[in-house]
Amino acid sequence: MKAAALIAGLLLLGFIWGGPLLDRDGGSFTAHMLAHMGVVAIAAPLIALGLAGTRWDFSARHRLFSPVPASLLELLVVWAWHAPALRAAAESSVLAAAAEQASFLAAGLILWLACIGHGADNSAERSAAGAFGLLLTSVHMTLLGALLALTPRPLYGVGEVTCLGFTLTAGQDQEMGGVLMLLIGAAVYMAGGLALLARVLRADGQPGRAA
Repeated sequence: MKAAALIAGLLLLGFIWGGPLLDRDGGSFTAHMLAHMGVVAIAAPLIALGLAGTRWDFSARHRLFSPVPASLLELLVVWAWHAPALRAAAESSVLAAAAEQASFLAAGLILWLACIGHGADNSAERSAAGAFGLLLTSVHMTLLGALLALTPRPLYGVGEVTCLGFTLTAGQDQEMGGVLMLLIGAAVYMAGGLALLARVLRADGQPGRAA
């Protein structure tokens, strides 16, 4: 199971970074968002599942790798790279684009390992903290996605762009990207948080556990 998750995550990461989303459709914000969500909300948790409990699971080594600081780190990384100036830099520079994608992966792995990694402690308290971290992340993903989808004027670029064969105006492109962040990002983090919360409730309901 762990090996399969790790391999699936790495293969998906290779497809995202080597596929059309960051190549042919590099000027599309919707394509960027598909790549971003693929990295942080699908590839990162799969890789984290594969690494959890192994010697590469760094989730118990430093306070930075606890759920709430990890969620705040992801907030900082994600919101910073969606500032118009940095978004423009990532579109125009290979080095900036590489730094953006690397920071997305790093922040995603830190968060998911902090929330679902075993480390030295797999207690109900740790699961509760992980649930809070993922639900907090879902909140700030929802806020950013709604901001991008509802902003009355485009923040990124002008004119038309092409995404996976579809032609979009700059406004439509940004709205679609914001909706994707809501549908994929916010939903995945919420599902992860609720799954950990369910684990806590099951543990509390087991005989011999304190109420």
